[in-house]
Amino acid sequence: MRKEYETVIGLEVHVELATKTKIFCSCSTEFGGEPNTHTCPVCTGMPGALPVLNKQVVEYAAAVGLATHCTITQVHKFDRKNYFYPDNPQNYQISQLYLPICRDGYVEIELSGENDQKPEGNPGTENTARTENTSGAENNSGAENISGTEIDRAMRKKIGIHEIHMEEDAGKLVHDDWSDCSFVDYNRSGVPLIEIVSEPDMRSAEEVIAYLEKLRMIIQYLGASDCKLNEGSMRADVNISVREVGAEEFGTRTEMKNLNSFKAIARAIEAERERQIDLIEAGEAVIQETRRWDDEKEYSYAMRSKEDAKDYRYFPEPDLVPVVISDEWLQKIKDSLPEFQTEKLSRYLKEYEIPLYDAKIITGHKKLADIFEAASELCKKPKKVSNWLMVETMRLLKEEEMDPEDLTFSPKNLAGLIELTEKGIINSTVAKEVFEKIFHQDVDPEQYVEEHGLKMVTDDGVLLQTIEKILQENPKSVEDYRKGKEKAIGYLVGQTMKAMRGKADPAKVSQILKEKL
Repeated sequence: MRKEYETVIGLEVHVELATKTKIFCSCSTEFGGEPNTHTCPVCTGMPGALPVLNKQVVEYAAAVGLATHCTITQVHKFDRKNYFYPDNPQNYQISQLYLPICRDGYVEIELSGENDQKPEGNPGTENTARTENTSGAENNSGAENISGTEIDRAMRKKIGIHEIHMEEDAGKLVHDDWSDCSFVDYNRSGVPLIEIVSEPDMRSAEEVIAYLEKLRMIIQYLGASDCKLNEGSMRADVNISVREVGAEEFGTRTEMKNLNSFKAIARAIEAERERQIDLIEAGEAVIQETRRWDDEKEYSYAMRSKEDAKDYRYFPEPDLVPVVISDEWLQKIKDSLPEFQTEKLSRYLKEYEIPLYDAKIITGHKKLADIFEAASELCKKPKKVSNWLMVETMRLLKEEEMDPEDLTFSPKNLAGLIELTEKGIINSTVAKEVFEKIFHQDVDPEQYVEEHGLKMVTDDGVLLQTIEKILQENPKSVEDYRKGKEKAIGYLVGQTMKAMRGKADPAKVSQILKEKL
C-alpha cells in the first residue's frame, strides 16, 4: 500500500528590474533589440572595464524588501561568483552572497476558499481572486476596515523569504538547429536582477502559484518590474522534495528549470512530486540534481547533478565599494511606497461602492486598477467602468491569451464609450463592437462611431416603418406571439435590429412591437 507523502517546495525567483539602463553600465535594458546592440565593454567583460552601480537598482531592491516585510541591510556589498559559461562574458557574475540587501521577510498568501463567490455572467481569469495581507501587518494594512467578513474568512499562510539579493543577468544562448551551433546575444548581460529566495514553506502547486502571483502583484505595484514570464523578466526555479507525512527531515531535493508560465510551474511540480514518490516506493534513491522541464511533453529530464556542490569561489567584488543606505535614504524609499492592493481594496469598496469580487479582481492587477481609477475620474461612473473591465475586457483578455498588464487602451477612450452609451447615442450592441476596436487599436470612440455611421436612429418614423415591414414579413411569429408564445417577440426584435443595422434601441423596439401586437 502506497504511503502518504508531503511535498516541500522552495523557490528562487529572478526578477529583471525596470531600470532604463543596466546595473553596472549605461547600456539600454529594452527588451527585443537586435542581438548585441545593447552592449559595451563593461557588460561584455572587456579587460580593464570597470562597473559603476546603478542607484535605482538599490532603491528598487530595497522597496521590494520593505513591501515583503524584510529587514534591510543598510551596509551591504557585492561578491564575485566565478563560473564559466558562454553567455557569461566575464567568467564571473557580480552578485551578493555574504551581505544581501534584504533578509528575513515574508509574503502572506490567500488560498482558495468559499468566500469568493463569482457573480454570474462576470468572466474572470485564472487564479486572479487573490487579496493582500489583511492582518494589519506593516506596509500592507487597511483591509481590516472593509465592511463585510468575506475577506477575513479567507485561508492565509505566510511564506518566509530567506533573502533578496541584487545581481547582474547573464546573456542568452540562441540555438540554431540548421547550423547545429549556438550564438550568444549579450543584450541581456548586465540587466539588473533581484533574486528572491524563499524558505521551503510551500506544500502544493496552489501555494506556489499564490506566492508567485502575490510577488508579481507587489513588484508591479512598485513599478520595479513588469514581471512578464514570457519575456523572462520574471523567472522561477523550483526546489522540490517529498517526505512521508509526519517526518521532520527533508527529502532529497531537485531543482526544476525552464518554467515560463504559471501553468507550466504547476504541471512541473505535480509531475516531479509523482516521479520522486515512484522512485521512493520502488526502493530507489532520489538524486539531487537540476532538471529541465519540457512543457509540451510534460516531462522533465536531468541536466546536471548537484550532489557535489560546484565551487563558485565567492570573494568580495574588488571593483565595487560597499553600499551604505543611510537612515534618510531608507526613509525616502519608505515614503515612496505606493498604495498596495489591500488599501486600494478597502478604499474601492467605500469610495466606488463596487462589488467585492470586482474590487478584488481589479485591484489584483495594477494596470486594471490604473485604468479603473482614471476612467472613473473622467466619466464619474465607476460601476459602469467596473462592468466593462470585468466582462468585456476579461473576455477579450481570455480570447487573446493576454495578461491585464498587456492592455494598451487609454482610460479616456473607455470613459468616452461609456458616455456615448449613457447618452443613448449608441446602444449596447454597438458599444461592444466599438469596445473591441478600443481594446485592440485604442480608437477614439466618438470619432469611430461618427465615421462608421453607428449612431442610433432617433427618427421614430423610420423605426415604425421598419417594424411594420417586419410584422408583414413574419406572419407566423406574429400569430405565435398572439397565441401566448412570448419567445416570438425576441425573434421579431432581432429581425428589426438586423434591418436597422443595429442602430436602434432594443428596449424601444420591443415596446413598440408589443404595442403593435
